[in-house]
Amino acid sequence: MNTDDLIAQLSEDVPPVRRGAVGLRLVLGILLGALVSGTALVLVLGIRPDLGLAMRGPAFWMKWGYTFSLALAAIVMTVQLARPDSARLRWTWLLAVPVVLLGGLGVAELARTPPGLWLAMWLGHSWMICPWLVLALAMPIFIGLLWSFRRLAPTRLRAAGAAAGLAAGAFAATVYCMHCPEVSAIFVLTWYSLGILLAASIGALLGPRLLRW
Repeated sequence: MNTDDLIAQLSEDVPPVRRGAVGLRLVLGILLGALVSGTALVLVLGIRPDLGLAMRGPAFWMKWGYTFSLALAAIVMTVQLARPDSARLRWTWLLAVPVVLLGGLGVAELARTPPGLWLAMWLGHSWMICPWLVLALAMPIFIGLLWSFRRLAPTRLRAAGAAAGLAAGAFAATVYCMHCPEVSAIFVLTWYSLGILLAASIGALLGPRLLRW
């Protein structure tokens, strides 16, 4: 039997994969993990008491818009890397858009703030714990994505792990917005992003071991 005949025989009676099945499975893993992260946030950290009032102002939506748009860009990358034909990634430049926009807001924020207040604005009240809380909240979402990958076929395991960690970190930061009272763009750009990058680094480290199939 030659190779073409073998391939034809193996492909007989193989049901077609539904369009969008990869994305749907990854989103399901994210939602399951986000449910756990959200429950942990409510039970352990608590929702900020002025959340309703905060949602009427621009600072909350600045944070939420940054983390959520970064999460969407990361999940686009994760969907591509979950397939075996992921040699060329498309739309990765979308990851830079929220970072550049928030950086611009941070520069404008610094320009209208006296230099003596820059350090306090940068550090806020929770810079020491913010990245670690984002990382902790990212772990259930990362586990949910690992569950999703069990039915998928990634070939670039380190890149896929990093993308999954990035998506988990960004979605975790979105959940964390319901607790965090910090309002500075430069704070969010630094410390939220650090927590997200820590999650992406752990994903890159574990990807070759946990995503092997």
